[in-house]
Amino acid sequence: MAVKVAFIGAGSVGFTRTLLADILSVPELQNIDVAFMDINARNLDMVTKLCQRDIDSNGLSIKILSTLDRREALAGARYVVNCARIGMLEAFELDVEIPLRYGVDQCVGDTLCAGGVMYGQRGIAFVLDVCKDIRELCAPGAVLLNYGNPNAMLTWAANKYGGVQTLGLCHGVQGGHKQIAGALGYKQDEVDIICAGLNHQTWYISVKHKGEELLDKILPAFEADADMSKWEKCRIDVLRNFGYYSTESNGHLSEYLMWYRKRPSDLQTWMHLDRWSGGETGGYLRCCREGRNWFESDFPNWMQEKPRVFAQEKRSQEHGSYILEGLETGRVYRGHFNVMNNGCITNLPEECVVEVPGYVDGNGISIPQVGELPLGCAAVCSQSAWVQRLAVEAAVAGDIDLLRQAMLMDPLTGAVCNPPEIRQMVDEMLVAQAEWLPQYGEAIVQAKERLAAGGLIPHRDYQGVRVHTKTVEEMQAQREENRRNAAKTDKT
Repeated sequence: MAVKVAFIGAGSVGFTRTLLADILSVPELQNIDVAFMDINARNLDMVTKLCQRDIDSNGLSIKILSTLDRREALAGARYVVNCARIGMLEAFELDVEIPLRYGVDQCVGDTLCAGGVMYGQRGIAFVLDVCKDIRELCAPGAVLLNYGNPNAMLTWAANKYGGVQTLGLCHGVQGGHKQIAGALGYKQDEVDIICAGLNHQTWYISVKHKGEELLDKILPAFEADADMSKWEKCRIDVLRNFGYYSTESNGHLSEYLMWYRKRPSDLQTWMHLDRWSGGETGGYLRCCREGRNWFESDFPNWMQEKPRVFAQEKRSQEHGSYILEGLETGRVYRGHFNVMNNGCITNLPEECVVEVPGYVDGNGISIPQVGELPLGCAAVCSQSAWVQRLAVEAAVAGDIDLLRQAMLMDPLTGAVCNPPEIRQMVDEMLVAQAEWLPQYGEAIVQAKERLAAGGLIPHRDYQGVRVHTKTVEEMQAQREENRRNAAKTDKT
């Protein structure tokens, strides 16, 4: 019987097309059943046509089941890939714009900070529904591969409350690995790493070339690199202060910490606007808007391009296909995965989701013990872990008090806002996002009443540092570059 793989949120062309091509590059996986599900019929239809054309061109007999019905997609699946964005760009905009009224300036807002906490409230309600369907409909022992953000929060909720074995997957470790190797003058596969921490706050605690530890050479190499010293000022400063390099891009990292974005002048010091990941206000939201508009208008041209060739040498560094290959064929794969801690990192909370090395083969998924993180790195991660725990428990219970506490404890939000501002901001975000927050019904009614009563704290007159959102016509001038970017899973 063929293994079935179901993609939930399949309307995301970068993730879906890349992951499917990776999987189908494995000879033993070229007879799988594939199901695509999304609530956006138009995106789903476009992505399905594009992927089916790739399949047909490679001579495979697979016919994609494309459906708006999640339960139909999940029925009988052994692997479920979650790449859904709950609320799509409409909710994402609220995650960025409402906190900005209170001075909370985010580059992305999908992992921590005010936007990430609210994104988690939407995503956890959704993921728990998916887990219920998986338990009822999928093959015994089905595995959920979660690419959705906030990755740690969703993975935490699925494992603790969803009753489904869930791995959180991200490409941040691979991206930083490539950066470090390049700065040191090596190819990526010539450098061995151990990375450990929390998703998007994972630290390169060992970097070796032919057995030689190179940690003390990373900072001088980055400081001497003209591009890195310009594009990664926050990451280099964290490396300088804590002794270890962290996985996430300059702008993304800046919003997890209290030091780099709390005053408008900070953005002039620590950010650059050559690319969205440098730290522009709402930078990733702009990138996503441009990508959506571009793909929708340029789709006919994509269909005229040569189909993808399914070949091992063309596989991306995304973990998903290698995990399936390991579990189904027994070949050993080593990657970095987001899993429940359970003592893996001994100086982080026992109950949290950590990103650590893991091995996959025919015996399953094995996570070795890392031990202690360096003390400063553990301190940074511990604060984030407690924000995540508060946010997870808030989302599961629909508890506004825990939601407020998560916001209060968030490093950047707490550095910028006082408690009354945070309470009012939470009310605004709950009311604005009510359609995606079924667990907060009564709390939203009460929030509406408080906002209607008047006497509100005035919003700040602050717009952050913006970059113009390109029109489709403007993007035509760099058609090939924009098409390549839209097709990537890593938008940095």
